[in-house]
Amino acid sequence: MSQSPLPQDDVAAIDELRAVYERMSKELAKIIVGQSGVIEQLAICLFARGHALLMGVPGLAKTLLISRLAETMSLSFSRIQFTPDLMPMDITGTDILQEGQGGRREFEFVKGPVFANIVLADEINRAPSKTQAAMLEAMQEHKVTIAGRTYTLEPPFFVLATQNPIEQEGTYPLPEAQLDRFMFMIGVDYPSREEEIAIARTTTGASFPRLDHIIHADKVIAFQELVRRVPVPEHIYSFAVDLVRRTRPADELTPEWVRPLVGWGAGPRAVQYLVLGAKARCALHGRYMVGQEDIVAIAEPVLRHRVITTFTAESDGIDSRQVVARLVKELNEE
Repeated sequence: MSQSPLPQDDVAAIDELRAVYERMSKELAKIIVGQSGVIEQLAICLFARGHALLMGVPGLAKTLLISRLAETMSLSFSRIQFTPDLMPMDITGTDILQEGQGGRREFEFVKGPVFANIVLADEINRAPSKTQAAMLEAMQEHKVTIAGRTYTLEPPFFVLATQNPIEQEGTYPLPEAQLDRFMFMIGVDYPSREEEIAIARTTTGASFPRLDHIIHADKVIAFQELVRRVPVPEHIYSFAVDLVRRTRPADELTPEWVRPLVGWGAGPRAVQYLVLGAKARCALHGRYMVGQEDIVAIAEPVLRHRVITTFTAESDGIDSRQVVARLVKELNEE
């Protein structure tokens, strides 16, 4: 058995994770202006072994952020631009007939772009359902099957998909069951005025600086295992379950104001991701036990794509983010 790259003491290991996260944030700040909340949510997803869906208009540096995140971690990175003519084999790879020794022809498997540690699935809603399913199967199973043969994807494996919220014509929206496979839906918003001035100043001059490699794959995997061991008090489990159950219109815990606004609520996977995300956030901030503030902080990215609002809510200008925010506020004050 190989020796763990982390200290044997979990407290010391959490301290090291916090220090690594702080160094990563400082490195990314050399290129990415602002977006500290997005960076934190990406780090939480990575160390909790989840996947993330980023929503934001073009030009907000989503691709740049993800590629530079891979650079700070010494992880392999690939980008897949989803288009209507993209086939599943364009993602997973395919067998190619090659001439071997003695002139004998043999099929050789050529790996597709999914065989990387960090995969950016750009505009995933542009590709047909069959291609989306191939990507999502790799996310779920961490392996791909080609011509009856199974190939395992090397850990750590982290998928970041993007969607453009303003252009939906000619797209194939992900069904709710497939959206549920993403741990977080991360909203990437416009920068503030001061941040936009800084962007203009820093990105229109010399070339981008190279970032230091702070962490390698073995350590990422060790930190992912460490996050799973972070202790959670019993009342935090209850808080997470009560929050999720209140998103379901038919549940007895659900407030009356929710029922006309929500068609479908979140399932048990939301509870799992709330707890795992809270563990990761707690460790990234250098704390040794999950607190209620950790659940509150990640409730929106976990629940916003799992709470399906009704036509009544849409006509009143109410979206899932507002529903989740009010539920969290009410439950947190009880």
